[in-house]
Amino acid sequence: MDLNTVTEIRDARHPEPWRAGDAWLGGGTYLFSEPQPQLRRLVDLSRTGWVPARVLDDGSLEIAATCTIAQLSRFGQAFDARSAPLFEQCCRAFLASFKIWNMATVGGNLCNALPAGPMISLTAALDGVCLLLAQDGTPRRVPVTDFVTGAGRKDLAEGELLRSVTLPGRALGSRTAFRQASLYGLGRSGVLVIGTLDPRDRSVAVTVTASTVRPVRLRFPLPPSAADLSAAITSAVAEDEWFDDIHGLPRWRRHMTLRLAEEIRTELGEDGGR
Repeated sequence: MDLNTVTEIRDARHPEPWRAGDAWLGGGTYLFSEPQPQLRRLVDLSRTGWVPARVLDDGSLEIAATCTIAQLSRFGQAFDARSAPLFEQCCRAFLASFKIWNMATVGGNLCNALPAGPMISLTAALDGVCLLLAQDGTPRRVPVTDFVTGAGRKDLAEGELLRSVTLPGRALGSRTAFRQASLYGLGRSGVLVIGTLDPRDRSVAVTVTASTVRPVRLRFPLPPSAADLSAAITSAVAEDEWFDDIHGLPRWRRHMTLRLAEEIRTELGEDGGR
């Protein structure tokens, strides 16, 4: 879609004062998908040259906001970590065309803060932390679970930039289990649940997305019982936090979340944490 109110595209490598009507341009798959009458200028991030994904000296993984879904998929396929299968599973949860895969970015998916955003699911489940940069360059770090605060809402100030998301090495070494449900064979995620099991201490974390307006991450020092897991989810998600749209009613989302979470609990307990 043409954005006929935009009069200028600026290169993000050459900073200028932020002004009303500005917007960051990553892949543009959202910006150009519907009218944006409030926009006057786009600040293009495509030439920043940020490395899409790189392993840091401490074993953590830094994913640039400009990393595309296709780049992350290729990285995950070659990544030597126990959690590596989760990257492809979440990339496939987009159910998008190759055009979207090659343009849509990890940062854009996070900043749109849609409940069904699978990059939110991936990074929240692996203890991701967002690096945010203010206009004066001041950095701020926020866990993904706190960055997305509701459906379409995020902790991002005017002009602030999501630079990257870092996943800690310990989380990358976790065993993972993935479940997704949709009302349609090729529909948007109505429920997406990810479980992780830490091989060091057998602690378990269960992350609920798509069915809730914000990512919900529950931690257990030891694998929980079925009753404990169900009670924890029910307690953590308020009645008005179950998402309600054409892709699923709250009652169905709640039911499927509990069902898939129990499947994950069973799967992670099958090998005793080996």
